[in-house]
Amino acid sequence: MTTTGAAASLRRLYFARAAFALVWAVLVGLTVRELGPLGLVLLVLYPLVDVAAAVVDARASRRSGNVLGLYVNIVVSLLAAGGIALAADIPGVLRVWGAWAIVAGLVQLAVGVGRRRMGGQWPMILSGGLSVGAGSSFVLMAAQPDASLANVAGYAAVGGIFFLVSAIRLGTAAKKATARDTVTA
Repeated sequence: MTTTGAAASLRRLYFARAAFALVWAVLVGLTVRELGPLGLVLLVLYPLVDVAAAVVDARASRRSGNVLGLYVNIVVSLLAAGGIALAADIPGVLRVWGAWAIVAGLVQLAVGVGRRRMGGQWPMILSGGLSVGAGSSFVLMAAQPDASLANVAGYAAVGGIFFLVSAIRLGTAAKKATARDTVTA
């Protein structure tokens, strides 16, 4: 797949991830006051969707050679889903979610830096950095007596916005590349 083809594939993936994250954030915000069955399913679903997205991304990016971080993300997200499923309480979920956000943020940062030439990656780079900070705050929140999952929904919503912006920027970069290729042909 060409760089332009990979960018188009990523653009579609980013739009899908943005939509999922925003809908998920609303559902979590409306339903997860305590750790019940529905909340637990929603919380486990998020890293599982991250796994699926990383698999799609790795397939689209295979020829570029920039897939090691995606494979790391698959493993880390599977571990996070399992850890969340086993967490007995909200502080436990926050600890697992926080650790996952830190590691996944570092991976996202590295993958985004590696893809800078493709275009549309600055939102992903910023999102990765913010994920590290947010993950740290989740771990710290877990120690508070009034630990809540509300900030997890906000985290997903912000991530969704970054995916949306990146998808739009990838489209702009692809149009510029196509115009440049047309002029040089």
